[in-house]
Amino acid sequence: MNTFEFIVKFVQDSGAFIYISMLIMALGLSIAIERYAFLRRARAQNKKLWAQLLPMLQSGRFKEVYQLAAESDAAIGKIVANGLQRMQSPGRREDIDAAMEEGMMEIVPRLEKRTHYIATFANVITLVGLLGTIVGLIKGFTAVAQVNPAEKAEMLSASISIAMNNTAFALMVAIPFLLIHAFLQARTSEIVDGLEAAKISFLNLVQRAKAEAAGSATK
Repeated sequence: MNTFEFIVKFVQDSGAFIYISMLIMALGLSIAIERYAFLRRARAQNKKLWAQLLPMLQSGRFKEVYQLAAESDAAIGKIVANGLQRMQSPGRREDIDAAMEEGMMEIVPRLEKRTHYIATFANVITLVGLLGTIVGLIKGFTAVAQVNPAEKAEMLSASISIAMNNTAFALMVAIPFLLIHAFLQARTSEIVDGLEAAKISFLNLVQRAKAEAAGSATK
């Protein structure tokens, strides 16, 4: 029996609940792939844009920075644009920080969107597998009660084996889902930490530029 035949027989012998588990697996995988692609793209966009913005911020070219940040789809562009927009009116560092934090509050939910479903699916598929096992055992014991005593041991053994397929499949899916969820959360936290670091760097550069401008004005 080759691998394909084994999988087909495994599914056929597992009852109706295996199809529910397979549907949950498909949904979870589609979300995981979409989230991974989104986070990878967001990370690359932020890194590329910040590499362009940092030298411009250091040289005090804030108008060029604002134009580039406002035109970009990157998360860090939204935060920097908010901060520069707030700079146009007199305000303290805390005011600029609050404006940038407003951008963060809009961005972070988009980074975390749908990721929690993967952990939920891991828990649900485990329960579905357990339910499939229990229903399979109930059917097996019911059938055994109505057969010849000589056939009971063989039928009971087959029923238990079939019922356990549901739990085995559920665990084979749930464990990777939990690992994928942890990985995506770590990647999201890494992006958020990078945005926070960029925000602090921006505030420090702006404060230094203001101090230099004030010093030049007093001379």
